[in-house]
Amino acid sequence: MSLSKEVEILSNTPLFRGVELAKLKLLAFMSEERVFHDGETIMRQGEEATAAFVLLDGKADVFVGTGSDEQRVASIGQNEMFGEMAILSDMPRSATVRASGDVRALRFDKSALLQLMRETPNMALEVMRSLANRLERTTRELGRARSDLALSRGRHG
Repeated sequence: MSLSKEVEILSNTPLFRGVELAKLKLLAFMSEERVFHDGETIMRQGEEATAAFVLLDGKADVFVGTGSDEQRVASIGQNEMFGEMAILSDMPRSATVRASGDVRALRFDKSALLQLMRETPNMALEVMRSLANRLERTTRELGRARSDLALSRGRHG
């Protein structure tokens, strides 16, 4: 993929809106295009976070837990970033992400992404918004799941 096409995709990614063109070019130049096939693991829960990704094409599923206890909790679509949470918290990955069909993604090295966030307050703000929205969605879904569980126990209790 050409550098100009990668810059165009990055400019359409909510996280990078408001980032000046020169910095987007630098980020695109520092990224690496990766291809993952159906079912292939992009990142694994518990591993060290060395990079974040933006999905160019395809879809990926997010899982938490291990082995037979693994649960699908979300899907990731085109132009969405993932993997940034572990980079920002400097913690191991909180989930496993697998390709659902063939996927093309841009991989961003941790140090390059952190440097860009330091230099670009708008981007740092968008990252905070993105994480806050994800937390709100997860909290809402957890509340719904607890409510469903309580109803289920009431019917079978």
